[in-house]
Amino acid sequence: MASWSESERKRKEHAVRQQGRLPPGQSLTEKWPVLHHGQVPEVDTAHWEFRVFGLVEAALHLRYDEFRALPAATRTNDIHCVTRWSMFDCTWEGVPAREVLARARPGPTASHALVHAEHGFTANLPLADLLDDSVLFAWSMGGKPLTPEHGWPLRLVVPKLYFWKSVKWVRGLEVLDHDTPGFWERNGYHMRGEPFREQRFTHDP
Repeated sequence: MASWSESERKRKEHAVRQQGRLPPGQSLTEKWPVLHHGQVPEVDTAHWEFRVFGLVEAALHLRYDEFRALPAATRTNDIHCVTRWSMFDCTWEGVPAREVLARARPGPTASHALVHAEHGFTANLPLADLLDDSVLFAWSMGGKPLTPEHGWPLRLVVPKLYFWKSVKWVRGLEVLDHDTPGFWERNGYHMRGEPFREQRFTHDP
């Protein structure tokens, strides 16, 4: 498939900006940049486990084949990276986060989750954002399996927040009754990260 020319990219960017789909400070990209902290992990799905723990009535411990057997869905959405690129009409396949949490049954005081991933990486999310219908634990994008660089075998996709919240190589959720910063939040990024409010860094409103 031919790449966009710069004039075509600008035309497409102007169109989506006029539609109100492109957050302030963002530029439209055709390609999917690879950005992460640390090395790409080597994952053996035979020994992989997904956990949901903390303030839940039924803690989950799911092997990879058990996770893949959960009810799957596809979602098409736009994604926005805090480094100022956006991609549009990305189609993901995976398990809705609400399907996972419905099985774990968060307790009455539960309000937030800390997402856990390989290398000890974490990110925080309000449960309300995690339960949004757009949110998936995804294993494919655009009809193709995710590459290891993009989070295979499983990544979280939270399209309404900056893409650092869409954690690669995710391994579980810790359900909490309070908000607590994850890796990037401890290193100067915003606790929530809403693109249309430009919540990039700690002191942004």
